[in-house]
Amino acid sequence: MKYTLAVLVENQPGVLSKVAGLFSRRGFNIDSLAVGVTEDPKISRMTIVVNGDEHIVEQVEKQLNKVIQVIKVKTLDTAGDFLSCELNLIKVSANAQQRTEILQLANLFDARVIDVSPTTMTLRFAGTPQKGENLMTLLHPYGVKEVVRTGTIAIEKGAAITRKKEA
Repeated sequence: MKYTLAVLVENQPGVLSKVAGLFSRRGFNIDSLAVGVTEDPKISRMTIVVNGDEHIVEQVEKQLNKVIQVIKVKTLDTAGDFLSCELNLIKVSANAQQRTEILQLANLFDARVIDVSPTTMTLRFAGTPQKGENLMTLLHPYGVKEVVRTGTIAIEKGAAITRKKEA
């Protein structure tokens, strides 16, 4: 099962390396990792997706909380009380006859054409990882040349927020 962790860390050099090293040393694989500065420039937020059971996620949380620069670790509810998204750039072969079909697929998935060359089209898709996979499956017969994906980002639904511990 996949678990999504929201991790607030001090925005300092080397923190990402420490967190990645923690996973590596314990033999845990990271399915997805995205990092960005929050509304507070002193704090970054990591969204980490790991595959495993509850025991593995519990161990990951405990280990992350031992890292000095980690401010807060929160496992986002697996019941879907959060929104997640990733960005995909997909370059696909496209001759003149195929462009209309590819454009229809792009519209169906709410993707945008961001570049066109005589032999290719590049689409930008932002959505759930599953929808991104579905789009790539449908584009595969045209010849997917290159795919670039960000890691998953996630935020809780409604008024719930992940914030640093109050002093």
